[in-house]
Amino acid sequence: MEPDRAQLRVIHTGVPRIPDGSVSAESPIPLALPHRLDSVRLLSLDAHGRALNWISWQDAACLYAREAVAWTLGDPCLSIHGGMSRETGERSTLDLHPIIAARGHVRPQALDPTPALSNAALFARDQHLCMYCGKSYSRQLLTRDHVVPLSRGGRDIWENVVCACFHCNSRKGGRTPQQASMPLLAVPYRPSWIEHLILSNRNILADQMAFLKSHLPKRRPRS
Repeated sequence: MEPDRAQLRVIHTGVPRIPDGSVSAESPIPLALPHRLDSVRLLSLDAHGRALNWISWQDAACLYAREAVAWTLGDPCLSIHGGMSRETGERSTLDLHPIIAARGHVRPQALDPTPALSNAALFARDQHLCMYCGKSYSRQLLTRDHVVPLSRGGRDIWENVVCACFHCNSRKGGRTPQQASMPLLAVPYRPSWIEHLILSNRNILADQMAFLKSHLPKRRPRS
C-alpha cells in the first residue's frame, strides 16, 4: 500500500473531549470537520492490552497490512482505500479501529515508562493554571517553576516543577514557596503513562477515552 496514494474516508463520528478532559455525547462532531486527518491518532496496545502509545493512521495501516494486529476495540473510525487488484479488479480496503493491539510483547521495564518532562506536558498536567495565583493562562504566558530552586539543590523532575505565570515566577525568584510566602495550590506529581497519553492528545475519541480512564491509577485528590 502506498500511503500517499491512499484515499481516506471517515466512517465513524468521534465524540470529542470538552475542556475539563471529559467526553460529551451531546452534539458529536464529525472527525473530518474540526481536525485534519493528520491529527487522527489511534491507540496502540500490546497483545496483553497494555497501552503503548499513539500512532498515526499510516503506521496503523502498516500493522494491518503485515497482519500484525492481534485484536481491536471500538467500531472502525477510518476506512483506507488502496490500489486496484490486477487479479480481481477490486480496490483494497482497510478499516482502522480506534484501539489496536499489536502482536508481540513489551519489555517489563517499558510497562510504565516515565513520561518525558516538557513544558507542554507540564502545562497540560496543571491544566494551564498558575499553581501560585490560580489563574488560567495561555501557553505563551506560562513558565516552568522549580518548587525547590535549582540554585538550592532542586531537581528538574516532575515532582519538583509546577506551572507558573511570569509574574508569580518572577516574584518567587530563587526562593522556596515557604520563603516567598506563596503556598502551592496543588502538590506536583509525576503523571502515570496513562495520564501522559491523555494529556498528549487533544483529539481523543470516546472509545479511546473510556479505555484510558478505566486504566487510570487511583490517586488522592490534589489539594
